[in-house]
Amino acid sequence: MEKVDNLTLRPPPGRDIFTNRTLNLRSIKAIGYDMDYTLVHYKVEAWERRAYEYLQNRLFAAGFPVANLTFDPNFVIRGLILDIENGNVVKANRFGYVKRAFHGTKPMDYEAQRRAYSRTIIDLSDHRYVFLNTLFSLSEACMYCQLVDALDEGKIHGALGYADLYKLVKKGLDAAHMEGALKAEIVGHPEKFVDTDPDLTLALLDQKRAGKKLLLVTNSEWVYALEMMRFTIDRFLPGRMTFRDLFDVVIVGARKPEFFSSRNPLFEVTSEDGLLRPVVGPMQNGKAYFGGNAAAVEEYLGCSGDEILYVGDHIWVDVKISKSVLRWRTALVLWELEDEVAAAEKRVESEAKLGELMAEKERLDALGCSLRLELQRIHSGYGPVPTASESDLTKALADVRAQIVALDSTIAPLAQAVTYTPNENWGSLLYAGNDKSHLARQIERAADVYTSRVSNFLYRTPFAYLRSQRGTLPHEPAARPGPDNRGGDVP
Repeated sequence: MEKVDNLTLRPPPGRDIFTNRTLNLRSIKAIGYDMDYTLVHYKVEAWERRAYEYLQNRLFAAGFPVANLTFDPNFVIRGLILDIENGNVVKANRFGYVKRAFHGTKPMDYEAQRRAYSRTIIDLSDHRYVFLNTLFSLSEACMYCQLVDALDEGKIHGALGYADLYKLVKKGLDAAHMEGALKAEIVGHPEKFVDTDPDLTLALLDQKRAGKKLLLVTNSEWVYALEMMRFTIDRFLPGRMTFRDLFDVVIVGARKPEFFSSRNPLFEVTSEDGLLRPVVGPMQNGKAYFGGNAAAVEEYLGCSGDEILYVGDHIWVDVKISKSVLRWRTALVLWELEDEVAAAEKRVESEAKLGELMAEKERLDALGCSLRLELQRIHSGYGPVPTASESDLTKALADVRAQIVALDSTIAPLAQAVTYTPNENWGSLLYAGNDKSHLARQIERAADVYTSRVSNFLYRTPFAYLRSQRGTLPHEPAARPGPDNRGGDVP
């Protein structure tokens, strides 16, 4: 039995599938996959640095002072928000309150941040804000913030504002992608830009053999998708099998998110160089298509809604729209999650110590408040007669304040270390201070499950029943602060 029991071992912490809404994989008839940063995992720093350099060259040719700039892969993280009206990049909590802000590449001090955002709640529907919701956003945000610095220093001339700078950056980066030179370089040397994962192919084979229909739905063009899938998947398939045999339908140039809500025409890809012809009639198994729409996919599959699971890395383009429009089940791939989990495990001891210190500070705060109230009643001549004299109360209050100051000197560096791990500028991807981040809120609302990579389905099998955990409310015992229940405030 020992050998059989070993089959049920839990995955490594960072490789698990985390559940917001219970998902029964047995009831899923079809699984659709995005490609970039979902099935194909790019080496983030290599890809983004090269994208940055293409953008830099375009801006330099246009006369901008960018020759001496360099890409900083750690300056920003996914989930931040550009305030292009003010040239800032901010991190907001789940309620939209700004908890951390930089102007350009420089951190804003408390007073500057308070003046800018104390009356502001971040609303992503406002065109003033740009949500950095994919890893493709890192080069864009880095260049934008560096240009904000240059504008402030008077190095950029002309009637340009912070919003104009963003438009220039966005236009330049889009052009770099559209011209194809960047993707041609990646296709020519995929080993420099792509991390392969042998477990990915096995996980997909498990799903295929379990009777699931597999779909590839990507915005990338055919020639690029063909080379990426060959490099990522074909080498790990048995015999002469290719990714075309693995996926029942391949759709490129999907134009997500419109794919999920529109009726765009469908074309068949008829050759390896991407020759297209209009489709007459229903979709067919094993074919590759360009464009189209989700309604045609549902018709081909003979299923809809919660019988389909879609897996992608873009919280809006892949996950939120497919859920809100079609009620498909959703899975978000968050590549940074393994680092997040590892950092959280390293913080356990520090957070436990911090929880104890905060519980003691809370006790002292409560005692100080009671002492102040007693002194107020004595001075104003009302209320019950205190059991201690005014001088004793005053002395006790001074002692409490001294203990709090001493505690704060211990808490501050510990809280700083906990707050700004794993990224020294922004801390955790999913927390903003002691609260969930704006990105975490988006994930909770849109993704039924989330995980660090597609191959993590290997641990859970195609037959798993993924159950969500019971949440807690602030009044419940598990959420109360204290040495044993660390649910209270952590700076």
